[in-house]
Amino acid sequence: MSLFPYEDILTKEIESWKGFADRMPTEEDRKVFMEMLNNCHKYAKAINTKVRPFPSEPVIMVLILTA
Repeated sequence: MSLFPYEDILTKEIESWKGFADRMPTEEDRKVFMEMLNNCHKYAKAINTKVRPFPSEPVIMVLILTA
């Protein structure tokens, strides 16, 4: 069992977006998008306040609000 179970869930969610990032037109776009996704770890506590375990919507909100 992990000491940070929400981080594991967040990491899996970020991994699920890699296919999207891989299809971005430039390497710079991919780099920026992945950096934005990785910044979601800062907000893991807030993201996990939702009742359901980690749907994509909170990640999208973090991306929008930090862009």
